[in-house]
Amino acid sequence: MTTILQSFVSGRWIGSQAAQPLHSAINGKEVAFSHAESLDFEEALQYGRTTGLQGMLALDFQQRASALRALAKYLVERKEELYAISAHTGATRVDSWVDIEGGTGTLFAYAGMAASELPSGNLIHEGPVASLGKKNTFAGTHILVPRGGVAVHINAFNFPVWGLLEKFAPTFLAGMPCIGKPATATSYLTEALVRMIDQSGILPKGALQLVIGSTGDLLDRLDVADVVTFTGSADTAAKLRVNPNVVRNSIPFNAEADSLNCAILADDVTPDDEEFDLFVKEVVREMTVKAGQKCTAIRRAIVPRKHLDAVAEKIKARLAKVVVGDPSVEGVKMGALASKSQQSDVAERVAMLRQSAEMVFGGDAHFNLVGEGVVNGAFFQPTLLLCQKPMSTDSIHDIEAFGPVSTLMPYDGMEEAMALAKRGKGSLVGSLMTKTPAVAAQVVPRLAANHGRLHVLDRESAGESTGHGSPLPSLKHGGPGRAGGGEELGGIRAVTHMMQRAAVQGSPTMLTAITREYARGAKVIETGTHPFKRYFEELQIGESLLTATKIIGEEDVKAFGDLTGDMFYMHFDDAAAKASAFGKRIAHGYLVLSDAAGLFVVAEPGPVLANYGLDTLRFVKPVGLGDSIQVRLTCKRKIDRNKKDANGQGQGVVAWDVEVTNQDKELVASYDILTLVAKKG
Repeated sequence: MTTILQSFVSGRWIGSQAAQPLHSAINGKEVAFSHAESLDFEEALQYGRTTGLQGMLALDFQQRASALRALAKYLVERKEELYAISAHTGATRVDSWVDIEGGTGTLFAYAGMAASELPSGNLIHEGPVASLGKKNTFAGTHILVPRGGVAVHINAFNFPVWGLLEKFAPTFLAGMPCIGKPATATSYLTEALVRMIDQSGILPKGALQLVIGSTGDLLDRLDVADVVTFTGSADTAAKLRVNPNVVRNSIPFNAEADSLNCAILADDVTPDDEEFDLFVKEVVREMTVKAGQKCTAIRRAIVPRKHLDAVAEKIKARLAKVVVGDPSVEGVKMGALASKSQQSDVAERVAMLRQSAEMVFGGDAHFNLVGEGVVNGAFFQPTLLLCQKPMSTDSIHDIEAFGPVSTLMPYDGMEEAMALAKRGKGSLVGSLMTKTPAVAAQVVPRLAANHGRLHVLDRESAGESTGHGSPLPSLKHGGPGRAGGGEELGGIRAVTHMMQRAAVQGSPTMLTAITREYARGAKVIETGTHPFKRYFEELQIGESLLTATKIIGEEDVKAFGDLTGDMFYMHFDDAAAKASAFGKRIAHGYLVLSDAAGLFVVAEPGPVLANYGLDTLRFVKPVGLGDSIQVRLTCKRKIDRNKKDANGQGQGVVAWDVEVTNQDKELVASYDILTLVAKKG
């Protein structure tokens, strides 16, 4: 019996009456039905803003990172169930790998970045603190906090798993419940994913809801704390963006729209170069992976006119070897489009493109397919077009066939190549194949104005390159203009994109209390016990130690030079040093740091386990021979990463603010030290 899909809203699964039939892209058979029941979107939003928000904010950034990692592991263990369902979308095993394991990989990536970069708690201090007065009693800084609303993620049909997870991960970390709305055509795979997530019990209730079918009046019910993201066609993005309620309440709207991405073969590359073959392989790969149904696929292949025939022949030869059909049949390299309607849409757009472009490969409505029942599937032959006059032809820069279709465009000179790339009016990604760094240095800054990401490919990077069409969690995914102006991925930037930034002004003491990060000038806490002797739980932000003083003399400098081999003239040559801007011999900067450590480090074993980093180091003023130094060591921030060592003892990360001053109370060095500190419990 065919499954009736259900929405997961307000903590329950809804749907028992069949509505729209959803068909297998391989053989046209019914796979599932969307449900006919209407959803109460006001209830769903309120559930997210109350139950969802409460459960999520009961956790901090570090705990949510741990939950993401646990969820990723849970899904990986059950990935074969998703692969089996994914086959109905027309995807090959490789296509499904990009979607399914690309999705879980994104969860792992965000969990790792958050564990390393985000604090404990639910507030991010985006420093530095800026003094706003002469006496440093009034200062300002920026904080990022959860918005207190719900994120609505509207996704396209091409990546039913990754599309949801790549948006959910940073939203979840940001402390924002979300409602996912997949495209109906392949929503049966997203529904299976969300069922797994629900069954895992890993997420707080209300953290993730799912809508199958229409969004109805959902956007009309959003308020100022909510966010909307969209992935899909530029036309649909334009309609959603101007929803009256979204406009009236200035609701953030992030769009990643399909764009006419390009790949440029630079004119320094010849048919005998490795980069020439890399270009051909990249174009063919982007035409055939996911049957070309990628918002990042290469739609415009821009090549030197002198090499046009050679490029065309090599691409044709590779396309001729691509076996199309049922992905379950061994040897099949390309599957179907997601639906019959998508098949019709691609055919219609190819016909439009052919009015100003000639057919190089493809165009056979009865091309050879492999597998049983595939005549009823949504297959489309890989199609390579050629426009001889791309500078004077608008359609090839305006019409996108969202399938295995690309158009060759010859150019004369790199200036024309860059002009053709710009005709796309904004793209998610562009590729440049060149063997000459000087060419890349000339072209990339020009292309960057119109592209969200630029992929420079040569023989050196080819072995590790993830490819033109593969966005990565650590880098921005989005582009200007036609590409929607969005920024969906991009490391921790994607998390902060879902949060509210606010400037905060006040005394350093107040800013320290608000940000949970010591600001210089704030009142310090001196307990009489060395801070290095206190366990992680015992330490307070602002807990401080003022050390004794130490004179740095001639013997110290000589011994340090002998030990390290650093015999720089400023430390040893009186005449040269006097002629310098400093007018005297000075101590090594790293000698100052070493002597500073000698002033504040505790020799005997204690809670401080290791020093694993030093940040924001600045040598502010030179230390002359005979000068003395003193150190103010202050607990700046604490991060509980909920980790234990091999013996089961808990530990956290403590950042210490270090101020090194001279005998005149002038700052000579400033930095942060990062340490692992044991927990008492």
